[in-house]
Amino acid sequence: MSVGRLAGAGTEAARGNGPQRARAKRAAAGRTIAERTKAERARAEGAAAEGAIAEPTTAESATTERTTAKSATTERTAAEPATTEHTTAEPATAEDARAQSAAAGAARGRGPVADASARRKADPPSNMVIVGGSTGPAVPATAATPAADSRPVAAPDAGLFARYTRDYVAGRDGQVMILEAGCTTADDDLGVGGLRETGADIVVSLIDDDQPVTSAALGMDGSLADCVQGDLRRVPLPPRSQDIVLCSLLLQRIHNAELVLDRLVAAIRPGGLLLLHFGDRDSAAGFLDRVLPSAARRAVWRQRRPDQPGPYPAVYERLSSARGIQAYALMRELVIAERRALGGLAGTLTGPPGFLAAQKLIAWLSRGRLTAAHEELLYVLRKPEDRFARIL
Repeated sequence: MSVGRLAGAGTEAARGNGPQRARAKRAAAGRTIAERTKAERARAEGAAAEGAIAEPTTAESATTERTTAKSATTERTAAEPATTEHTTAEPATAEDARAQSAAAGAARGRGPVADASARRKADPPSNMVIVGGSTGPAVPATAATPAADSRPVAAPDAGLFARYTRDYVAGRDGQVMILEAGCTTADDDLGVGGLRETGADIVVSLIDDDQPVTSAALGMDGSLADCVQGDLRRVPLPPRSQDIVLCSLLLQRIHNAELVLDRLVAAIRPGGLLLLHFGDRDSAAGFLDRVLPSAARRAVWRQRRPDQPGPYPAVYERLSSARGIQAYALMRELVIAERRALGGLAGTLTGPPGFLAAQKLIAWLSRGRLTAAHEELLYVLRKPEDRFARIL
């Protein structure tokens, strides 16, 4: 046999064995891929088992997906011929890889399911708020505690001075001495009658200035017959002889108001009370009281104090103001226990029609220098037991 025929026979044999070797290689590759797939499935099942404790729902979903993918792969493998084994193994491997990635991501806290769970935790419903590490119902805005109360001061109760007088009398044994300075305009009831009915021993002294309108008011009221009338800078006032001193609507109608108030404070015992009621110089009403003609001032007076002599002179020295009293209390070492406002926007005082509107207009024209928030002020000041009590 010639060499050519042998070469041709070898070539034909090689050609006949080629398809068989290719099929064998594909089968071996398929078996290798199948084995790799089984190993990956085993690792995925182990990772899913570890993540089942923290995320049971996620692990169950991953197991369901792997079971479904395994069934589909088995069906497709049985239906297709051996020559397509390699092609069938690749889709199964991709699906298992996705299932494995989801399970591994769930076990490590990552992946689509874990991301969705994280988003649910990070973005609670609109009616929930996160407080620390837990969630709870959203608190309405109205339920929040306010930082600071910016509302205007409420109108005072009519018994402000009576309340402090009652508390003072209740804490003292023996006789209580009370002095009313400016008794003709002292319409602030201290509740002395009720305290006397309970057995309290109270002695009330009355003093006022010597102006003609004061004399007329004393002549019309028989209950003021014991009033001592004269120059308040010279009226005898023994030092430390009074427990409570009431100065009502007096400071704005007298001259030398600071000197008079010094004498009243000197007459108070340590621990005693100074009750002040006066018109505010820095209020729009105080300004109108100083500049209005006599007829207009009489109209306001009759509206508020019918059948009583008046009005009194409008002096309004610097002491008759909030700033004046605060500076005075600081210099004389007095303690301001409470302050209240009357009239104006604070209410509690009547007036002729248009009087409040006039106050607002004056306050606006003064660019804030004068106020329409109130007309009169009430102060409760306490004289310390010791001169260093305010520092201690």
